[in-house]
Amino acid sequence: MPAGERAGGILLHPTSFPSPFGIGDLGPAAQRWLDWLAASGCRIWQVLPLGPTGYGDSPYQSFSAMAGNPLLISPQELASEGLLSAASLEEAGGDPDGPVDFGSVIDLKNQVLGQAYAAFGTASGDPLRAEYAAFLDRQRGWLDDFALFMAIKSAHGGAAWTEWPPELALRERGALDRAAEELADAIEQQRFRQFLFSRQWERLRRRAVELGIRILGDVPIFVAHDSADVWSRPDWFDLDSSGRPRVVAGVPPDYFTATGQLWGNPLYRWERHADEGYAWWIHRLSQTLRLVDGIRLDHFRGFQAHWEIPGGAATAETGQWVEGPGARFFEAMRAALGSLPIVAEDLGVITAQVRSLRDRFELPGMKVLQFAFVGGADNEHLPHSFLHRCVAYTGTHDNDTTHGWFVSAPKEERLSCERYLGHAPQDIAWELLRLLWASVANWAIAPLQDFFSLDSRGRMNFPGRPQGNWSWRFSEAQLTPDLQAQILELNRTYGRLQAEITG
Repeated sequence: MPAGERAGGILLHPTSFPSPFGIGDLGPAAQRWLDWLAASGCRIWQVLPLGPTGYGDSPYQSFSAMAGNPLLISPQELASEGLLSAASLEEAGGDPDGPVDFGSVIDLKNQVLGQAYAAFGTASGDPLRAEYAAFLDRQRGWLDDFALFMAIKSAHGGAAWTEWPPELALRERGALDRAAEELADAIEQQRFRQFLFSRQWERLRRRAVELGIRILGDVPIFVAHDSADVWSRPDWFDLDSSGRPRVVAGVPPDYFTATGQLWGNPLYRWERHADEGYAWWIHRLSQTLRLVDGIRLDHFRGFQAHWEIPGGAATAETGQWVEGPGARFFEAMRAALGSLPIVAEDLGVITAQVRSLRDRFELPGMKVLQFAFVGGADNEHLPHSFLHRCVAYTGTHDNDTTHGWFVSAPKEERLSCERYLGHAPQDIAWELLRLLWASVANWAIAPLQDFFSLDSRGRMNFPGRPQGNWSWRFSEAQLTPDLQAQILELNRTYGRLQAEITG
C-alpha cells in the first residue's frame, strides 16, 4: 500500500461470476467484470485464495498452496483456442446465474478438461506445445509432486492421503516410481490443467494491469492436511508417525462461534522452516505474487502466536496459545521479496504483541464496520478510530451481508449504529458504504453483495459450518449502469480515484 494512497475496491471471488457452466470462471464474464470495475472508479479487486478446493469446497482448504483451481478454467476460452468443439461447448452450457452446485460442476469440468487434454494431445505442431514445455520447466519445483498427489488421490477414489496404502502415504521411493509409471497419463492431465489455469489467469491479470486495477490476493496461514504440501514434506508439519496431525489449528470461542473454530489444519514445525531459511514460504509468497499485486495474509496473529488444539478434539474450546515465528519470519520474507505487499488480517484475539509485529513491518491492518457497534466509543473498528494505514471493510467473506447483519443484530448494536449515523438508516448497506468510503482508511473495500444491498441469502461463508458455503453467484443484469455511476460518485466524492499500479 503506497503511503497516502486512497482507493476503493470490491471483494468478489471468481467463482461468483455469472457463467453458463455452473460456476464463475476466467472467461468473458471476468473480462467484462474488470471493465465494469474500472469504469466504476474502483482500483482494487480482492479475491479469495485461488487454489484447488478440497473439503467443504473451501478456498481455505486447498489441495495445494501453489496450484490454481481447475474449476475456474473457462470452457469458452478453451473453445476459442480450438481445444473444445462448439458442440461440446453447447452441451456443457446451463444456468448462468444460479448458486454453485460443486458436485455437478466438478463432473462437468472434469469432462470438459478431459476433452481439452485429448484435443491438445492430437494436435501436431501446436504453438501451445512450446508454451506448455516452458511452463513445466518453470513450475517443476512444486508441480510434479502436486500432479502425482492428485493422480494417486483420484486412483483411490478421492481418499485422503493418510488412507492410501502405507507405501504411498509415506512416500516409499519404489512405490512412487511405480505409481508415476502406472498413472503417467493422469499425471500429465493434472499438469495440463495447471497450464490452462495459469494461461487464462495471466490473460485476465494483463487486462487488469491495462485498466489500472490492482488485484489483492489471499494467502491462508495454514494449509490443508489433505494436500500435496503436507504429503510431500511431512517433516515441516507436526504429525505423528502415521502422518496424522498431532495438534491442529483453530481459534478459541469468538464472535462467530461459542465453541471456537476447529479448522483441523496441521500446525507447522516452525523450527524446521527456520533451519531452511523459510524457503517454502518464500516460494509460496513468490508464487502468489506472480498472480496478484498484493496479499491479504490470513490469520496474521498466528505468526505471533497460534491456538494449538489437541488432535481429535471435538471443539476448539480446549487448547493453548503457542508462540509463532514472529519477526524472524517477516525479516526473511522482506530480505527475499524486497518488499512486503501484505495486508495483515489482524482480526480476532489481537494482543499488544500482535500489533507490535504488524507495526514493526508497517503492514496495514483491517477494520470491519460490522464489528464497530459493540462496546463504547473506543471500539477500534469505528471510523473515528481508524489510522490511515489500514484497509477498511463493511464486512468480509466470513461476515453476513451488511443488510443481513443489521436485521439480525442485537437491539443494542442496531441502536449504537443508528446513534453513530445520526438517524435510522433506510438502506443500511449504502449507509455503511458511504461511512467507509468517507473514512481516513487508505483503502476501502466491500463485498459486491453490499453494493447490491442483499440480505443474508447473499452470504458467502458461515464460519464453523462445514458445508453449504462458497456458492453465491450474481447475475450480469445486476451490474447496471446506474450502480456503476453510484460507485463512481462514491469514489470521486471521497477522493478514491487516484490509485495507480506500482512496482
